[in-house]
Amino acid sequence: MAEAGAPDLTLDAFDYGLPADRIAQEPADPRDAARLLILDRTAGGLCDARVRDLGTLLRAGDCLVVNDTRVVPARLLGRLEGADGEVELLLVRELDGGEWEVLARPARRCAVGTAVLVADGTARAVVTGLGDLGRRRIRLEAPLAVPDLLARHGLPPLPPYIRRYRKPGGEDWARYQTVYAERDGAVAAPTAGLHFTPDLLAELTGRGVALHRLTLHVGPGTFRPVRVVQVSEHRMEAERYEVPVATAEAVTAARAEGRRVVAVGTTTVRALETAARPDGAVAAGAGWTELTIRPGHRFRAVDALITNFHLPRSSLLLLVSAFAGRERILDAYRHAVAAGYRFYSYGDAMLIL
Repeated sequence: MAEAGAPDLTLDAFDYGLPADRIAQEPADPRDAARLLILDRTAGGLCDARVRDLGTLLRAGDCLVVNDTRVVPARLLGRLEGADGEVELLLVRELDGGEWEVLARPARRCAVGTAVLVADGTARAVVTGLGDLGRRRIRLEAPLAVPDLLARHGLPPLPPYIRRYRKPGGEDWARYQTVYAERDGAVAAPTAGLHFTPDLLAELTGRGVALHRLTLHVGPGTFRPVRVVQVSEHRMEAERYEVPVATAEAVTAARAEGRRVVAVGTTTVRALETAARPDGAVAAGAGWTELTIRPGHRFRAVDALITNFHLPRSSLLLLVSAFAGRERILDAYRHAVAAGYRFYSYGDAMLIL
């Protein structure tokens, strides 16, 4: 059932046309040279700028909140033991008993009992259980602890629409990571944060913008295709998050004093809205969030959002449509396509005010 006051829309209402050449294959250089489309969600006005202009677009007193999760090189390439066939395993999370949940590709090659040789044949991943949508449970037999194994043999988990997905370039190790990443645990980057540089952050804080951090470890569920017809039926997969005391207090104070809370990325939005109370105060804490934000959601903690351009019919497009309005978002996307903006993970950004 739809949330109270929410339109019961079908997924088709969140589609748009995107030429293939608008999908960014390389990040902007430098990071803050990326274009920035400013959307006034009240009036619907659009303005073209650059991420480096944020110093003049944000205000003294604004509370800028970033997600400091760090992307793990969680992709292992391997081959079937005793048979032909390559397999890719993306380690999603550790399970009880030391086993791991993975995304296997192609999953059809990974029946229970299958062994995949990874890490140049020095380790074996034995499939012990099956899940839906390519999920598998594995037992990893390796001479190294898993973090060390990934550090030595893992690859950055670039999204498949980047053509060098299977063989990331050297720069991808640094560029598919925010400059403020600290806490290992993500299997995809919080991409809005990829545009920030140390100099830009220093400029913002020098102008009186307060910078605060939280953590949401981005899982594959964030980018999973929405598989329902009615968007009210979509449910997000759980992801781990933590809102520190200092961040909760800063956001609560900003809201009480009428200062803006500016979230960098949809993952930051989900963490803050999970932690927000009905009165707008934000509670510190850690746990798992399954919060699904779609049209009809009442935002309690976030006043402005910096975000990339998202895939059609995706959960992230539902979230930004909830924040700014579906028609306003689709109008902004049509403008971005016509104006040559670059889309998706390595693409340009929006500032929604």
